[in-house]
Amino acid sequence: MASLPLLAIFIYIIAFAPERTSGDDTTTESVAAEEQASLAMSDETTFAEFDPNTADYRTFVEAGVPRDIAVGIIRWRESGKVYRIKEDLALLYDMTDSLYFALEPYINIGEEFRPVKHEYTQPTKSKEQRDERREITTELTPFTLDTVGMPFLRSLGFSHRQATLVINYREMIGGYRCFEEFEECYAVDSVMAARLKDYIIFPEDGGKTQLVKRAKIVELNGADSTTLVSLSGIGEGSVMHILRYRELLGGYYSPTQLLELDAVTTENFYKFSSQIWCDSAKIKKININFATPSEMMTHPYLTSRMLKRIINTRELKGGWSTIEEMIKDRIFTKDEANRIAPYLDFGTQAE
Repeated sequence: MASLPLLAIFIYIIAFAPERTSGDDTTTESVAAEEQASLAMSDETTFAEFDPNTADYRTFVEAGVPRDIAVGIIRWRESGKVYRIKEDLALLYDMTDSLYFALEPYINIGEEFRPVKHEYTQPTKSKEQRDERREITTELTPFTLDTVGMPFLRSLGFSHRQATLVINYREMIGGYRCFEEFEECYAVDSVMAARLKDYIIFPEDGGKTQLVKRAKIVELNGADSTTLVSLSGIGEGSVMHILRYRELLGGYYSPTQLLELDAVTTENFYKFSSQIWCDSAKIKKININFATPSEMMTHPYLTSRMLKRIINTRELKGGWSTIEEMIKDRIFTKDEANRIAPYLDFGTQAE
């Protein structure tokens, strides 16, 4: 008898409950759409206008720009980059399409930074004035951009700010590989580029310049002790360290690696830096997918922590195809990867 009231309630609900119409089918979707719209509106209210050419870190963050993107914008800017159009920001390493589309309405490029027709055909100073301001105070001889420092660039006619931009841009792109990359630097105009073109040696072209000039340049990976000691700033004691380190590394990809040696001082390095270059084709590489621990452990850039992760992860997944995969597997940080990458080979077969 106790179940009769419950049965009566159930019948009442069925009889008097409103029928569901076709419009109710979209109720859930409508609510979801409203929630998304609310969230989108909430996200948009956190954004504010910013000029990527002038804003500082605090301004970027307060404008809703993620912290890593803000740092990337500033780092690229300090290396000489000028953001002419909004789409320049889409080229940032960590910038996704969805994030760019969210930020795009708030990017405000200042008038002075926007592209202007004939901008470079109406210089504010005459060619004679530019030549006077950029007088070369040193005899031009072949040199490599990846080794020269501030004093040498100043002697070529660069101002302090311009020399800083040349060096910062060099660090950002990982070294100048061709003349076009040098021209892209904001601090280099057509006058300076034309003056230096015949004297700059780039690793990518094998150091090919005029034969009479190339004879004065020493290739670091093929030079013997007699050749190296003939350079000003390299003594007999430091030569042994340079050759030994070259053997451990498998070769140099940049002359600046010599500064990692205690035997080479910064002062001495700048005495001979413009007279040396590195042929990266001579580097002895490590087949990271098949090399034994004993073959890897002697390399100065591979720590015991890295070796342990390489061996353990390689056993699980079989190997890697790119250095980016090793970063994702947390074998290397980005800085460590940039340093070791020239020495790694990702071959699929053991040699």
